[in-house]
Amino acid sequence: MMKNRLSLSALRKEALAGFTTFLTMAYIIFVNPSILSTPGTGLPYSGVLAATVLLCFLMTLLMGLYADLPFAVAPGMGINAFFTYTLILGKGIPWPIALGMVFWSGLLFVLISLSPLRVLIAKAIPLQLRTASAVGIGLFLTFIGLKNSGLIVAHPVTFVTFGKLGPQSLLCLLGLFVIIYFMKKKKPYAFLVGILFITLISMLLGYSRLPPQIFSKPDFSSVFMKLNFLDALKLSFLPAIVAIFFTDLFDSISTFIGVSQACNLLDKDGEAKNLKEGLLVDAFATMFAGLFGTSAGTAYIESAAGIQAGGRSGASSVVTALCFLPFFFIAPIAGIVPPYATAPVLILVGFLTFESIGKLTFQKIEDAIPAFLTVVLIPLTFSITQGIIWGFISYIICYVIAGRSKEIKPMMYIISAISLMLLYFENKT
Repeated sequence: MMKNRLSLSALRKEALAGFTTFLTMAYIIFVNPSILSTPGTGLPYSGVLAATVLLCFLMTLLMGLYADLPFAVAPGMGINAFFTYTLILGKGIPWPIALGMVFWSGLLFVLISLSPLRVLIAKAIPLQLRTASAVGIGLFLTFIGLKNSGLIVAHPVTFVTFGKLGPQSLLCLLGLFVIIYFMKKKKPYAFLVGILFITLISMLLGYSRLPPQIFSKPDFSSVFMKLNFLDALKLSFLPAIVAIFFTDLFDSISTFIGVSQACNLLDKDGEAKNLKEGLLVDAFATMFAGLFGTSAGTAYIESAAGIQAGGRSGASSVVTALCFLPFFFIAPIAGIVPPYATAPVLILVGFLTFESIGKLTFQKIEDAIPAFLTVVLIPLTFSITQGIIWGFISYIICYVIAGRSKEIKPMMYIISAISLMLLYFENKT
């Protein structure tokens, strides 16, 4: 919990850091509802927007007041695409049940975070597989961004092909280059500027129009507390629930440890500061996401921008949380943001996630094959579940074949056995 009293100058620095973090991740306010309300899901944009802002506000506030960490929390990129395109559109799961699945994965994460299993699981899963899942999710996001822009379209023979360079896809490319320009200038608001710029151009060209009213009350009636708990416990849904949990766990550990190491946010033992508390908040973020009406929440790596700007305590997270409050009331104006304005963000977030491919090693085939399967199966099957499950299973098989079974941690055998069981349940129905 926040314990230290800060001087006025320190408070100013924390406030600036909190605002910087907000600018780097404010795009999620527009991108997350845009993804989840994709035609066919049945989820209303206004309801998901309210759920997104509520989750960002409450969980970032909790990260500051309880964990005393300068990390912001929001619905995770990658998981929101998995929720939309794999669970709802791909498998035909009604959105209330999909929200129930998010809730149960969050509850599982909470229970694991409160037990010693958290450490055992974190240490058992090889860094190679964790990194491969991040790379695969990066490709997944980029593919969806290209699809939303019209640059990639379906084809009856080749499955996908390059789309026509129409006005919308050209606007997406323009937005992409605008964002790259501001990223090169190291501006924290690069994503936000790109979205707003293309939306403005879209309005000037007549593709988007201002709504009759600019402001409205938050929509807490359409998706808030509308999840289906019981039907989400169907055995065939268990693999996806566990996949959300593992993805959340990978994201959380990677973000907390990676950013803390890079920004020297460490305790006296050289470990990531308040890691246990941070992971618990992250777990609650997923559980409450299902209750609020959005996909799983997680700590955002963009928080590093605020930490670099001077954020060292939970005070900066409190400021970030407060920055989200005004967006409760702009659902009508936010609704004019077209998919091709947010598509560049998906492409570039995918690129930034894909960057970690440089950490993968391919010298030994027993390390390379599980990582390769994880990377390619996530985008090609449109499923994080399949990538993670086959990565775990192939890791055990490859290491046994290579005579390196003694290097496999006992917990990894258990995880792989669970993966086989999940694969059976998923294919049974």
